[in-house]
Amino acid sequence: MGSQAASAVDVQGTGDQTGHDHTAPERVVVRFAGDSGDGVQILGAEFAKSAALSGHDLITFPDFPAEIRAPVGTTFGVSAFQIQFGGPKVLTPGDTVDVLIAFNPAALKTNLADLRDGGLVILDEGAFTKRNLAKAHYDVSPLEDETLATYQVLKIDIARRCGEAVADTGASKKVADRAKNFWALGLTFWMFGRKRAATQEWITEKFAKIPEVAAANLAALNAGHAFGETMEIGRDVIGHPLEASFEPGTYRSITGIDAMAKGLAAAACCAGIKLAYCSYPITPASGLLHALAALRSKGIVTFQAEDEIAAATAAIGASYGGALGVTGSSGPGIALKSEALSLAVATELPLVVVNVQRAGPSTGMPTKAEQADLSMALYGRHGEAPIAVLAPATPAECFQTMIDAATIAIRYMTPVMVLADGYIANAAEPWRIPDVAELPEIAPHYRDDPENFQPFQRDEKTLARPWVRPGTPELQHRIGGIEKADGSGHISYDPDNHQTMTDLRAEKIARIADILPPVKVERGAERGRVAIVGWGSTYGALNAAVKELLSEGLEVAHIHLRHISPLAPGLEDLLRGFDHVLVAEMNGGQLCRLLRSEFLIPAEGVNQMTGKPFKVATVKTALRAALQKAEGDAS
Repeated sequence: MGSQAASAVDVQGTGDQTGHDHTAPERVVVRFAGDSGDGVQILGAEFAKSAALSGHDLITFPDFPAEIRAPVGTTFGVSAFQIQFGGPKVLTPGDTVDVLIAFNPAALKTNLADLRDGGLVILDEGAFTKRNLAKAHYDVSPLEDETLATYQVLKIDIARRCGEAVADTGASKKVADRAKNFWALGLTFWMFGRKRAATQEWITEKFAKIPEVAAANLAALNAGHAFGETMEIGRDVIGHPLEASFEPGTYRSITGIDAMAKGLAAAACCAGIKLAYCSYPITPASGLLHALAALRSKGIVTFQAEDEIAAATAAIGASYGGALGVTGSSGPGIALKSEALSLAVATELPLVVVNVQRAGPSTGMPTKAEQADLSMALYGRHGEAPIAVLAPATPAECFQTMIDAATIAIRYMTPVMVLADGYIANAAEPWRIPDVAELPEIAPHYRDDPENFQPFQRDEKTLARPWVRPGTPELQHRIGGIEKADGSGHISYDPDNHQTMTDLRAEKIARIADILPPVKVERGAERGRVAIVGWGSTYGALNAAVKELLSEGLEVAHIHLRHISPLAPGLEDLLRGFDHVLVAEMNGGQLCRLLRSEFLIPAEGVNQMTGKPFKVATVKTALRAALQKAEGDAS
């Protein structure tokens, strides 16, 4: 996203929208699509930055193949980036697309179905060769039949025009071909009245050591913008969306991964301790290692281990040494860490575990999102090994969630798992940079007094055992995976002691609920016909669907869970206030089963496992069906 200085905006008020063209749409959805080597993700990220700098709210959805470089021109190798931007509030990347920029036939083939009737499609005409059409399984070119009859079509030989634009820079053909994403970006900037300065600055900084590439990209960006200006393309087709209404503050666009990294760094600062992040590379969690490594000047230690087990045990060792140990992975890696996480439960050390979930089972679809690791987070360790489980609802919320996770881990001396997913990790939205004074104090409370010390003597309120750093005089003690005696911490095989320790570990997790805020209704009334419950990244689609149905006068509500183990107080009473409860999640119904077993409420699942986030229309359909059922039951 470039430097914070280039992507931060100061907002002094709530955004007076007088002077806007109120015939313009509230929001616009744009999708860029092409080969995985076409620079689509950079193109999308820079356009998102420009939207943020223009005062729009936004949500992005990067969608790319698992292969580093998929076969050129194939449908399974298409990389896409979608953004919905505008105002006053954007909740999802959008169900349908208003503007589609497709760099080849495969990109058109895989994305055209999402373009609304009458929408604008911009095509790189030069890429529609016989060979590329065959790869995309087109028998007849869509430029020559009725495939595009219901859309507005703009055909441009982008590659040729880009090559002409960068010729004067002396760039090679290879460099010129790779600059076409910036040509398309320049054109899109013109269409939506965007300034180029921030992107020009980013290009200059990013490619400072490769002046040939920097010059070509700048020339392409400016040429695309000039082409739009000369041809007066697109401005009358879509219109400019409304600006958002933000609370006063300084904002920047942030991804979930970046927010998690900054949240962990802030938590370590709030606690006044070192942060040690230990991991093994895995999609889509590797970005967290990269983001934290970039913060090493802030005193953060990153360690890339030889495998997932080593990463988890290294993080446990860091916590034993008095640092905040953190490990992260995705589903396959979390499965490998399970024995080590059980060790962390037994040793009762603070540990934060980040699971950026992906579609499974096994290798599954590494770059696609799913929420199918919830049951593993709750129960996926041998023995009775309960841990706390949190789930951020939005990319920006990842920052506070990591602070909350660290607070719980340190205060209760327990592992805490944070469940994100590939969508929330890679998506971006505006984030108000908090004032340092707003951040909470996290007190580690290291034990250094030897009087009456026992390694498993517990705090009366939290049931946490003391945290003793190695080398503290007269506080030598042993920890490990073998069961310990309550209080003394000696090795114990006593049956009654094992029952006591098992109960204490479970009760410690249950007591976390004492510091959690009560569950509230996100949108709608606290009692009524139908409530839809979600967790994690489903937030936007559920909230938007309920908002639209409430505007029709329908009796629906949205409840969203951010604390899943333990469940936040007040949830059962809230759920019992509705005739029907739906639970929407990107899995086979794992939270639904949990709520049914915990509260004996006949909740019904709305389940999706496509590797993509819910669409608002899907949620609305489920809510309407539940409302009809509720009316039938009432009659």
